[in-house]
Amino acid sequence: MTEPQRAPRFRAAIFDMDGLLIDSERVTLRAWIDAAKTLNCVLAEADYLQVVGRASPDSDALLTAMLGGRRMFEQVLREVATRLADTDSEPLFPIKPGAAVLLQTLRDAGVPCAVASSSRRDEIEHRLARVGVLHHFQALAGGNEVERGKPDPALYRLAAARLGVDPAQCLAFEDSENGARAAQAAGVAVVVVPDLKHPADDIAARCHGVLASLEVAYGHVGQWFIDNRATQKRL
Repeated sequence: MTEPQRAPRFRAAIFDMDGLLIDSERVTLRAWIDAAKTLNCVLAEADYLQVVGRASPDSDALLTAMLGGRRMFEQVLREVATRLADTDSEPLFPIKPGAAVLLQTLRDAGVPCAVASSSRRDEIEHRLARVGVLHHFQALAGGNEVERGKPDPALYRLAAARLGVDPAQCLAFEDSENGARAAQAAGVAVVVVPDLKHPADDIAARCHGVLASLEVAYGHVGQWFIDNRATQKRL
């Protein structure tokens, strides 16, 4: 893992959700592979990784091709939905190590936070509420709210606009290559915390940092972000 670069401080933070804040990508990957196998269809892990970080229309189109057609895709999708049904007792997707501490540290410093996730807006609200961190975010941007999903920059532009902060003054946290590309295309600096796959060399080289986990990130808050409470007091 590379250490974060020394760079200007940022005013706001934008987070991906799946695979970054919550541990959902591995569970979802396994559900798709096992569901396909149940229906006598082969879905390779390497193929599934191509859809990670993409919005539903794009990922659905890729999976339809991988599974041999719309009929099989819909059958597998129904099986996946059954396997991923949430329970009342425990969240299906637990919070990632370090996420809660990082979000609280940013909150304590008065740094506004947003989510830019390929998941639907209602899924974002539900999943983050289930792990107790929804209240840390001043803005949400879901994959169903933009015409094109990641790696297109629209989600990050929307998240920054809803925060009222210039994209160049935001720092993004992403786990996927598609997400990192989206942030970079929007003019948002990005720290990658790989989950299922390490970013390609060209992506990593343009990142603000590549970290082993969010447990490392909170120690850099003072270096990366302006303490907005201190700024307000001076004004």
